[in-house]
Amino acid sequence: MEGDPTLRLRVFDLNCWAIRYLSKRRQERVRLIGNMLRREGFDLVLLQEVWSEQDYSDLKVKLGGCYPFSHYFRSGVIGSGLCVFSRFPILDTLLYQYSLNGYPYMLQHGDWFCGKSVGLVIIKISGIIFNVYVTHLHAEYCREKDAYLPHRLVQAWELRGPGEHPEPPTHPDAPSQGCEDGCTLVPNNCFTVKTELLPFPLGIRIDYILYKAISSFTVKCEELKTTTGTAPGMDIPFSDHEAVMATLHIQRQGRAAGATLSTAGKVGGCWWGPPCASRPLLSPPELTLADVVTEARTEVGVFLAIGVLLLATGLHLFHTIEVKMLQGTEEQMRMALRALQERPSDS
Repeated sequence: MEGDPTLRLRVFDLNCWAIRYLSKRRQERVRLIGNMLRREGFDLVLLQEVWSEQDYSDLKVKLGGCYPFSHYFRSGVIGSGLCVFSRFPILDTLLYQYSLNGYPYMLQHGDWFCGKSVGLVIIKISGIIFNVYVTHLHAEYCREKDAYLPHRLVQAWELRGPGEHPEPPTHPDAPSQGCEDGCTLVPNNCFTVKTELLPFPLGIRIDYILYKAISSFTVKCEELKTTTGTAPGMDIPFSDHEAVMATLHIQRQGRAAGATLSTAGKVGGCWWGPPCASRPLLSPPELTLADVVTEARTEVGVFLAIGVLLLATGLHLFHTIEVKMLQGTEEQMRMALRALQERPSDS
Protein backbone atom coordinates (compact mmCIF):
# COMPACT_ATOMS: atom_id res chain seq x y z
CA MET A 1 0.00 0.00 0.00
CA GLU A 2 1.02 3.63 -0.45
CA GLY A 3 2.70 4.86 2.70
CA ASP A 4 4.38 1.55 3.53
CA PRO A 5 7.83 2.10 5.05
CA THR A 6 10.71 2.24 2.59
CA LEU A 7 13.17 -0.61 2.63
CA ARG A 8 16.81 0.48 2.38
CA LEU A 9 19.19 -2.04 0.84
CA ARG A 10 22.97 -1.60 0.60
CA VAL A 11 24.60 -3.72 -2.13
CA PHE A 12 28.30 -4.36 -2.77
CA ASP A 13 29.71 -5.81 -5.98
CA LEU A 14 33.33 -6.66 -6.84
CA ASN A 15 35.27 -8.68 -9.36
CA CYS A 16 37.97 -9.91 -6.98
CA TRP A 17 40.59 -11.14 -9.52
CA ALA A 18 41.47 -14.01 -7.19
CA ILE A 19 43.01 -16.60 -9.52
CA ARG A 20 45.10 -19.09 -7.59
CA TYR A 21 48.84 -18.96 -8.47
CA LEU A 22 48.28 -16.22 -11.08
CA SER A 23 46.72 -13.15 -9.44
CA LYS A 24 49.21 -10.88 -7.70
CA ARG A 25 49.02 -10.73 -3.90
CA ARG A 26 45.77 -12.68 -4.01
CA GLN A 27 45.61 -13.92 -0.43
CA GLU A 28 46.54 -10.52 0.95
CA ARG A 29 43.84 -8.83 -1.12
CA VAL A 30 41.21 -11.41 -0.13
CA ARG A 31 41.97 -10.63 3.52
CA LEU A 32 41.63 -6.90 2.80
CA ILE A 33 38.28 -7.49 1.09
CA GLY A 34 37.05 -9.51 4.05
CA ASN A 35 38.15 -6.84 6.54
CA MET A 36 36.43 -4.10 4.56
CA LEU A 37 33.17 -6.06 4.18
CA ARG A 38 33.09 -6.83 7.89
CA ARG A 39 33.70 -3.18 8.71
CA GLU A 40 31.15 -1.70 6.27
CA GLY A 41 28.24 -4.05 6.97
CA PHE A 42 26.43 -4.23 3.63
CA ASP A 43 23.15 -6.09 3.21
CA LEU A 44 24.17 -8.04 0.09
CA VAL A 45 27.65 -8.83 -1.22
CA LEU A 46 28.08 -10.13 -4.78
CA LEU A 47 31.56 -11.36 -5.72
CA GLN A 48 33.07 -12.66 -8.95
CA GLU A 49 36.38 -14.35 -9.77
CA VAL A 50 36.72 -16.04 -6.39
CA TRP A 51 38.26 -19.05 -8.13
CA SER A 52 39.57 -20.77 -5.00
CA GLU A 53 37.05 -22.43 -2.72
CA GLN A 54 39.58 -21.99 0.08
CA ASP A 55 39.36 -18.22 -0.40
CA TYR A 56 35.57 -18.49 -0.22
CA SER A 57 35.82 -20.62 2.95
CA ASP A 58 38.18 -18.08 4.53
CA LEU A 59 35.77 -15.25 3.71
CA LYS A 60 32.84 -17.28 5.04
CA VAL A 61 34.60 -17.79 8.38
CA LYS A 62 35.64 -14.14 8.63
CA LEU A 63 32.24 -12.76 7.62
CA GLY A 64 30.06 -15.27 9.47
CA GLY A 65 29.15 -12.81 12.21
CA CYS A 66 27.82 -10.05 9.92
CA TYR A 67 26.84 -12.13 6.86
CA PRO A 68 25.58 -15.41 8.31
CA PHE A 69 24.17 -16.64 4.98
CA SER A 70 26.27 -17.32 1.90
CA HIS A 71 26.52 -19.52 -1.18
CA TYR A 72 29.30 -20.50 -3.58
CA PHE A 73 28.29 -21.50 -7.12
CA ARG A 74 30.21 -24.51 -8.44
CA SER A 75 30.48 -24.87 -12.21
CA GLY A 76 32.80 -26.18 -14.91
CA VAL A 77 36.24 -27.57 -14.15
CA ILE A 78 37.61 -24.85 -11.87
CA GLY A 79 34.37 -23.25 -10.68
CA SER A 80 32.30 -20.25 -11.69
CA GLY A 81 34.05 -17.89 -9.26
CA LEU A 82 30.64 -16.55 -8.15
CA CYS A 83 29.54 -16.24 -4.54
CA VAL A 84 27.01 -14.28 -2.49
CA PHE A 85 27.06 -13.17 1.15
CA SER A 86 23.85 -11.97 2.79
CA ARG A 87 22.57 -10.63 6.07
CA PHE A 88 19.24 -12.30 5.33
CA PRO A 89 18.32 -15.98 4.99
CA ILE A 90 18.82 -17.55 1.56
CA LEU A 91 15.68 -19.52 0.71
CA ASP A 92 16.87 -21.20 -2.49
CA THR A 93 19.62 -21.10 -5.12
CA LEU A 94 19.94 -21.91 -8.81
CA LEU A 95 22.84 -22.00 -11.26
CA TYR A 96 22.48 -21.63 -15.03
CA GLN A 97 25.57 -22.29 -17.14
CA TYR A 98 25.75 -20.37 -20.39
CA SER A 99 25.49 -22.48 -23.54
CA LEU A 100 28.39 -20.70 -25.26
CA ASN A 101 31.44 -20.08 -23.15
CA GLY A 102 34.73 -19.83 -25.01
CA TYR A 103 36.91 -22.58 -26.43
CA PRO A 104 38.65 -25.43 -24.59
CA TYR A 105 41.80 -25.05 -26.68
CA MET A 106 42.25 -21.40 -25.63
CA LEU A 107 44.15 -22.47 -22.54
CA GLN A 108 45.54 -19.01 -21.82
CA HIS A 109 42.03 -17.62 -21.37
CA GLY A 110 40.36 -20.39 -19.42
CA ASP A 111 36.76 -19.15 -19.66
CA TRP A 112 35.59 -22.52 -20.99
CA PHE A 113 37.06 -24.37 -18.01
CA CYS A 114 35.34 -22.25 -15.38
CA GLY A 115 31.91 -22.68 -16.97
CA LYS A 116 30.76 -19.06 -16.94
CA SER A 117 27.29 -18.92 -15.41
CA VAL A 118 24.65 -16.82 -13.72
CA GLY A 119 23.79 -17.64 -10.13
CA LEU A 120 20.47 -16.91 -8.45
CA VAL A 121 19.78 -16.68 -4.72
CA ILE A 122 16.25 -16.12 -3.45
CA ILE A 123 16.09 -14.00 -0.31
CA LYS A 124 13.20 -12.77 1.81
CA ILE A 125 13.60 -9.32 3.36
CA SER A 126 10.81 -7.65 5.34
CA GLY A 127 8.23 -9.89 3.69
CA ILE A 128 9.48 -9.17 0.15
CA ILE A 129 10.95 -11.90 -2.03
CA PHE A 130 14.13 -10.81 -3.82
CA ASN A 131 15.68 -12.64 -6.75
CA VAL A 132 19.36 -11.74 -6.53
CA TYR A 133 21.51 -12.58 -9.55
CA VAL A 134 25.27 -12.57 -9.85
CA THR A 135 27.08 -13.26 -13.11
CA HIS A 136 30.38 -12.88 -14.94
CA LEU A 137 30.26 -12.86 -18.72
CA HIS A 138 33.05 -14.01 -21.02
CA ALA A 139 36.04 -11.65 -20.97
CA GLU A 140 36.74 -9.38 -23.93
CA TYR A 141 40.56 -9.76 -24.08
CA CYS A 142 40.98 -7.76 -27.31
CA ARG A 143 38.52 -5.07 -28.38
CA GLU A 144 40.04 -4.69 -31.88
CA LYS A 145 39.80 -8.41 -32.66
CA ASP A 146 37.08 -9.62 -30.34
CA ALA A 147 36.66 -13.31 -31.12
CA TYR A 148 34.29 -13.75 -28.18
CA LEU A 149 31.70 -11.10 -29.03
CA PRO A 150 29.17 -13.74 -30.27
CA HIS A 151 29.65 -15.64 -27.01
CA ARG A 152 28.94 -12.59 -24.85
CA LEU A 153 25.97 -11.73 -27.06
CA VAL A 154 24.45 -15.18 -26.49
CA GLN A 155 25.22 -14.98 -22.77
CA ALA A 156 23.53 -11.59 -22.50
CA TRP A 157 20.56 -12.91 -24.46
CA GLU A 158 20.22 -15.89 -22.12
CA LEU A 159 20.67 -13.60 -19.11
CA ARG A 160 17.63 -11.55 -20.13
CA GLY A 161 15.50 -14.30 -18.60
CA PRO A 162 12.21 -15.90 -19.62
CA GLY A 163 9.58 -14.09 -21.61
CA GLU A 164 9.36 -12.80 -25.15
CA HIS A 165 10.78 -9.34 -24.60
CA PRO A 166 11.00 -8.41 -20.90
CA GLU A 167 11.76 -4.85 -19.94
CA PRO A 168 15.49 -4.39 -19.28
CA PRO A 169 16.72 -3.75 -15.75
CA THR A 170 17.87 -0.30 -14.73
CA HIS A 171 21.29 0.89 -13.72
CA PRO A 172 22.13 4.26 -12.14
CA ASP A 173 24.06 6.95 -13.97
CA ALA A 174 27.55 8.02 -12.99
CA PRO A 175 28.27 7.53 -9.28
CA SER A 176 28.24 10.35 -6.78
CA GLN A 177 31.60 9.22 -5.40
CA GLY A 178 34.57 7.37 -6.82
CA CYS A 179 35.88 6.99 -10.37
CA GLU A 180 34.76 9.40 -13.06
CA ASP A 181 31.84 8.16 -15.20
CA GLY A 182 31.60 5.08 -13.00
CA CYS A 183 34.59 3.37 -14.61
CA THR A 184 35.64 0.19 -12.84
CA LEU A 185 38.70 -0.76 -14.92
CA VAL A 186 40.98 2.27 -14.66
CA PRO A 187 44.56 3.05 -15.73
CA ASN A 188 45.73 4.25 -12.30
CA ASN A 189 45.12 0.79 -10.79
CA CYS A 190 48.50 -0.89 -10.35
CA PHE A 191 47.11 -4.28 -11.45
CA THR A 192 45.62 -3.22 -14.79
CA VAL A 193 47.48 -3.51 -18.11
CA LYS A 194 48.06 0.11 -19.07
CA THR A 195 48.55 -0.57 -22.80
CA GLU A 196 45.06 -2.11 -23.07
CA LEU A 197 43.51 1.08 -21.67
CA LEU A 198 45.39 3.58 -23.87
CA PRO A 199 42.23 4.30 -25.96
CA PHE A 200 40.31 4.89 -22.71
CA PRO A 201 42.11 7.51 -20.60
CA LEU A 202 39.39 7.45 -17.93
CA GLY A 203 39.00 3.67 -18.02
CA ILE A 204 36.05 1.40 -18.85
CA ARG A 205 32.79 0.85 -17.02
CA ILE A 206 32.27 -2.92 -17.08
CA ASP A 207 30.85 -3.67 -13.62
CA TYR A 208 27.22 -2.85 -12.84
CA ILE A 209 24.54 -3.19 -10.22
CA LEU A 210 21.24 -3.53 -12.08
CA TYR A 211 17.77 -3.54 -10.57
CA LYS A 212 14.20 -4.08 -11.66
CA ALA A 213 10.85 -4.23 -9.86
CA ILE A 214 7.39 -5.44 -10.72
CA SER A 215 4.56 -2.93 -10.96
CA SER A 216 3.63 -3.15 -7.28
CA PHE A 217 7.04 -1.82 -6.21
CA THR A 218 9.30 1.08 -7.03
CA VAL A 219 13.07 1.00 -6.71
CA LYS A 220 15.31 4.05 -6.63
CA CYS A 221 19.06 4.29 -6.26
CA GLU A 222 19.78 6.76 -3.48
CA GLU A 223 23.56 6.49 -3.69
CA LEU A 224 26.06 4.92 -6.07
CA LYS A 225 29.81 4.97 -5.63
CA THR A 226 32.96 3.04 -6.52
CA THR A 227 36.21 2.40 -4.73
CA THR A 228 39.21 4.28 -6.01
CA GLY A 229 42.92 4.07 -5.33
CA THR A 230 44.49 1.74 -2.81
CA ALA A 231 42.86 0.04 0.14
CA PRO A 232 42.95 2.15 3.33
CA GLY A 233 46.45 2.09 4.82
CA MET A 234 47.81 -0.20 2.08
CA ASP A 235 49.87 0.16 -1.09
CA ILE A 236 47.55 -2.00 -3.24
CA PRO A 237 43.88 -1.83 -4.26
CA PHE A 238 41.37 -4.57 -3.48
CA SER A 239 41.44 -5.90 -7.05
CA ASP A 240 42.23 -4.96 -10.64
CA HIS A 241 38.56 -3.87 -10.81
CA GLU A 242 36.98 -1.17 -8.69
CA ALA A 243 34.09 -2.21 -6.46
CA VAL A 244 30.57 -0.85 -7.03
CA MET A 245 28.37 0.07 -4.07
CA ALA A 246 24.72 1.09 -4.28
CA THR A 247 22.05 2.05 -1.76
CA LEU A 248 18.60 1.12 -3.07
CA HIS A 249 15.24 2.29 -1.74
CA ILE A 250 12.34 -0.13 -2.27
CA GLN A 251 8.78 1.08 -1.79
CA ARG A 252 5.66 -1.10 -1.96
CA GLN A 253 2.97 0.47 -4.16
CA GLY A 254 0.17 -2.04 -3.64
CA ARG A 255 -0.65 -5.48 -2.30
CA ALA A 256 -0.07 -8.30 -4.78
CA ALA A 257 -0.06 -12.01 -4.13
CA GLY A 258 3.33 -13.58 -4.64
CA ALA A 259 4.95 -10.22 -5.35
CA THR A 260 8.58 -10.50 -6.34
CA LEU A 261 11.25 -7.86 -6.69
CA SER A 262 14.48 -8.65 -8.52
CA THR A 263 17.85 -7.14 -7.80
CA ALA A 264 20.44 -8.08 -10.41
CA GLY A 265 24.09 -7.61 -9.55
CA LYS A 266 26.30 -7.40 -12.17
CA VAL A 267 29.54 -11.60 -13.27
CA GLY A 268 43.62 -22.37 -14.98
CA GLY A 269 43.48 -24.42 -17.71
CA CYS A 270 44.19 -27.91 -18.69
CA TRP A 271 46.76 -29.38 -20.99
CA TRP A 272 46.41 -32.39 -23.12
CA GLY A 273 48.11 -33.88 -26.14
CA PRO A 274 48.25 -36.95 -28.31
CA PRO A 275 49.22 -40.19 -26.58
CA CYS A 276 52.83 -41.20 -26.93
CA ALA A 277 53.96 -44.77 -27.45
CA SER A 278 57.33 -45.99 -26.24
CA ARG A 279 58.95 -49.39 -25.91
CA PRO A 280 62.43 -50.62 -24.87
CA LEU A 281 65.00 -50.76 -27.67
CA LEU A 282 66.83 -54.01 -28.33
CA SER A 283 70.60 -53.56 -28.41
CA PRO A 284 71.97 -56.40 -30.61
CA PRO A 285 72.42 -56.38 -33.58
CA GLU A 286 72.22 -53.11 -35.57
CA LEU A 287 69.58 -54.36 -38.00
CA THR A 288 67.28 -55.46 -35.22
CA LEU A 289 67.74 -52.11 -33.52
CA ALA A 290 66.87 -50.26 -36.70
CA ASP A 291 63.74 -52.37 -37.18
CA VAL A 292 62.62 -51.69 -33.62
CA VAL A 293 63.22 -47.92 -33.94
CA THR A 294 61.31 -47.85 -37.22
CA GLU A 295 58.44 -49.77 -35.66
CA ALA A 296 58.37 -47.44 -32.67
CA ARG A 297 58.36 -44.40 -34.92
CA THR A 298 55.53 -45.92 -36.90
CA GLU A 299 53.52 -46.46 -33.72
CA VAL A 300 54.20 -42.90 -32.58
CA GLY A 301 53.13 -41.63 -35.98
CA VAL A 302 49.91 -43.63 -35.77
CA PHE A 303 49.17 -42.33 -32.29
CA LEU A 304 49.94 -38.78 -33.37
CA ALA A 305 47.63 -39.15 -36.34
CA ILE A 306 44.88 -40.51 -34.08
CA GLY A 307 45.46 -37.65 -31.63
CA VAL A 308 45.29 -35.05 -34.38
CA LEU A 309 42.14 -36.70 -35.75
CA LEU A 310 40.50 -36.70 -32.31
CA LEU A 311 41.52 -33.08 -31.74
CA ALA A 312 40.15 -32.04 -35.13
CA THR A 313 36.93 -33.92 -34.41
CA GLY A 314 36.61 -32.20 -31.05
CA LEU A 315 37.21 -28.77 -32.56
CA HIS A 316 34.66 -29.46 -35.27
CA LEU A 317 32.17 -30.56 -32.61
CA PHE A 318 32.65 -27.39 -30.55
CA HIS A 319 32.41 -25.28 -33.69
CA THR A 320 29.18 -27.03 -34.67
CA ILE A 321 27.72 -26.45 -31.19
CA GLU A 322 28.69 -22.78 -31.34
CA VAL A 323 27.11 -22.33 -34.78
CA LYS A 324 23.90 -24.05 -33.68
CA MET A 325 23.62 -21.88 -30.56
CA LEU A 326 24.25 -18.72 -32.56
CA GLN A 327 21.63 -19.75 -35.11
CA GLY A 328 19.14 -20.51 -32.36
CA THR A 329 19.75 -17.18 -30.66
CA GLU A 330 19.46 -15.35 -33.99
CA GLU A 331 16.08 -17.00 -34.63
CA GLN A 332 14.86 -16.04 -31.15
CA MET A 333 15.92 -12.45 -31.76
CA ARG A 334 14.12 -12.40 -35.11
CA MET A 335 10.94 -13.69 -33.46
CA ALA A 336 11.18 -11.07 -30.71
CA LEU A 337 11.75 -8.35 -33.31
CA ARG A 338 8.73 -9.48 -35.34
CA ALA A 339 6.60 -9.48 -32.19
CA LEU A 340 7.70 -5.93 -31.40
CA GLN A 341 7.02 -4.78 -34.95
CA GLU A 342 3.57 -6.36 -34.97
CA ARG A 343 2.61 -4.95 -31.58
CA PRO A 344 0.24 -1.98 -32.02
CA SER A 345 1.72 1.28 -30.90
CA ASP A 346 0.51 2.76 -27.64
CA SER A 347 -0.58 5.86 -29.49
